[in-house]
Amino acid sequence: MAAPSSNTCGAMERSVRERVPPLLTDLYQFTMAYAYWRAGRHQEPAVFELFFRDNPFGGGFSLFAGLHDCMLFLRSFRFTDEDVEFLRSVLPPVTDPAFFKFLRELDCSAVTLRSVPEGTVVFARVPLMEVSGPLAVVQLLETSLLCLVNYASLVCSNAARFRLAAGPERKLLEMGLRRAQGPDGGLTASRYTYIGGFDLTSNVQAGFLFGIPVAGTMAHSYVTSFTSLEEVWPQTLVAVNGDPDPVDIISLTKGWLSRVCELLEAQPGKIREGELAAFLSYAIAYPQNFLPVIDSYSVGCGLLNFCAVALALCELGYQPVGVRLDSGDLCRQSVDVRRVFRLCSEHFSIPAFDSLTIVGTNNISEESMAELNKKENEISVVGVGTHLVTCTKQPSLGCVYKLVEVRGNPRMKISEDPEKSTVPGRKSVYRLIDAEGHPFLDLVSLAVESPPEAGVPLSCYPLACDKSSVSVTPAQVTCLRQEAYSKGQVTHPPCSAAETRAKVQSSLQTLHPRHKKLQKPDSYTVALSKQLHNLVTEIRRGSTNNSNFLLAN
Repeated sequence: MAAPSSNTCGAMERSVRERVPPLLTDLYQFTMAYAYWRAGRHQEPAVFELFFRDNPFGGGFSLFAGLHDCMLFLRSFRFTDEDVEFLRSVLPPVTDPAFFKFLRELDCSAVTLRSVPEGTVVFARVPLMEVSGPLAVVQLLETSLLCLVNYASLVCSNAARFRLAAGPERKLLEMGLRRAQGPDGGLTASRYTYIGGFDLTSNVQAGFLFGIPVAGTMAHSYVTSFTSLEEVWPQTLVAVNGDPDPVDIISLTKGWLSRVCELLEAQPGKIREGELAAFLSYAIAYPQNFLPVIDSYSVGCGLLNFCAVALALCELGYQPVGVRLDSGDLCRQSVDVRRVFRLCSEHFSIPAFDSLTIVGTNNISEESMAELNKKENEISVVGVGTHLVTCTKQPSLGCVYKLVEVRGNPRMKISEDPEKSTVPGRKSVYRLIDAEGHPFLDLVSLAVESPPEAGVPLSCYPLACDKSSVSVTPAQVTCLRQEAYSKGQVTHPPCSAAETRAKVQSSLQTLHPRHKKLQKPDSYTVALSKQLHNLVTEIRRGSTNNSNFLLAN
C-alpha cells in the first residue's frame, strides 16, 4: 500500500481550497444574499438540510460521502480582494458598495454543521446534513456543498454495488481516470470508489493524497512499440541468489519458449518476436512485478511469450505476478490461461505458477461483473473504468439543499409535485435496529422531541404512506447525526480513506440482504414522528387556508 506522505493532510486542504473556492457557486446565491443583507435579514438564524429524493441506480440504499471535503471547505471559506472585485463587475451596478465590504469580512465561524458520519449507509428523504448559521452565509454555501456531496456519494454508492456484484473475494481495481469528467472528477472517483469497496487505483495522485494502494503495469502501446529482440537492453539479469555473474536472459527465455511450445504442442513459428521483446524488456526492468497484457495480438501467442519469460524469471529466483486480459470472452480465456499455468506448474515443478494472478479488464459494467459470478472463470482481479467513474446508469444523485427553519420558525416548501415538498423544522434522525441487528427504519423527528428508546413501542408515519401510521418496537436505537463543524473548527476528526472504507463495509454488513439486492430490492422505511407529521399537516392546512389572502384583503 502506498503510504501517505507527512505533507498529505496539508495537500488535501490546499486541494479543497483550490478546487472549491467561495466563487464556485451560482450567481443567484449572491443576489439572494444581497437581498437578505439589503433587508437587514442577513444575520437571522437559519437552518438548511441536504438530502436526496430517490435511492440511486434503482437500488435500495446509498452511501453518504463528501463530508470531509465539506468540513475543509467551511474552514477555508473566505473571499479575497480579487473575488470581491470580480463580484463588483458581475452584480448589478445598483448593488450597495457596503455589501462588498460585508462579503470581504465573511467566514463560517458562525456556522454549525451536523451530519450523518461519512461512509454510512443512507436512504432517500433522510436529512444527511444540517447547516445552521446566519441566513446569508448558509445560503451562500448551498451550491458548493451540493457539489461536494452529490458526485462523491453517487460514485461511492456505485462502487459499493460493483463490490456486491463481484463478491467479497475478488480484488477490484479502479482505472477510470482517463474516462472521468475532468481531472477533479477523476481524482474524486478514485478516492470514493476506494471508500465504496474497491481495493486499488491506477491514479497516482490519489495514492499520494489519500493513501490508496496504486497498481498498474503496461499498455498495448508498450507491447506494440517493440519489433525485435535486438531492442531489448540490457540483455542480462542477475539471479536472486546473489551470484554476481549476470545471466543471458534472452537465451534463457528462448530455451523455455521451446519447452513450453513442446508441452502445449504449439508452433514456435507463430510467436510474435516484438511481443516477446516487450515482455523481456519489462521483466528485466521489474523482475518482481512482471504482469503484462497478453492480448495485443492474440491471447494464445501472448500466453506462450508470458510463460517463457515468467519461467525464466522463476529459474533466476524471481516471482512473476500474472497476466492481464483486455478483450474477448474474459471468462473462457481466463479458464484457458489457468489451465496452461497449472500444466506448467506440474510439468516444470514450479508450484508458484499455479497461483499467478489473472486480471480482467474490458469495459466492465455492473451487469458483466455480476455475470462473472454465474460463469466459470479464473479472474482474480477486475479492472473497471468507464461504467464506474461516469456512473453511466445514473449521472446524478440529485441531492437538494432546502430551508427548514428561520428565526426558530419551521419553513416548508409546498409543491404541486408532492415529491418536491419538504419536511419543516430542525430535526433529529434515528436508526431503529431489530433483534437480529439489522436496521429496519430511519425515524425523522423534531429536534425538541425525546429520542426513541430500545424496547419501547412508538407510532410513526412512513413517508411512503400519506396518512396511515405504524407501530414499531426497536431492539436498538442509534442517533445518526453528529456535530462535524462549529465555531470555525472541525469538531469531529475526519477519518482516512482506509478508515472510512472500513466503516462502509461495516455499515453494509448490517443491512439486511433484501435491501442490498442489486435488482428489485425491498424498500427501506423512512418515517416521521407523530409530532413532526402533525406539524407537516398543520402547515399544509394553514397554507391552503391562506392561499387567497390577497383577494380576501
